[in-house]
Amino acid sequence: MTALGAGIAALACIGAGLGIGIATGHATDAIAKQPEADNKIMRNLLLGSALAEATAIYGFVLGLMILFVA
Repeated sequence: MTALGAGIAALACIGAGLGIGIATGHATDAIAKQPEADNKIMRNLLLGSALAEATAIYGFVLGLMILFVA
């Protein structure tokens, strides 16, 4: 039963990976359309990617805690 909980918690990693990939694709499109705004777009992309990656790390740590502690 704990493995099921750990697997569900690991879904946060999949969601974060998909979110970062979609955001990167849209940022690339935006830079291609407006090259003069690349600094502003890149800054927002990196901030969003960091927040999404933090969510993935929290999900991973929660999965490990469920698997090994509970």
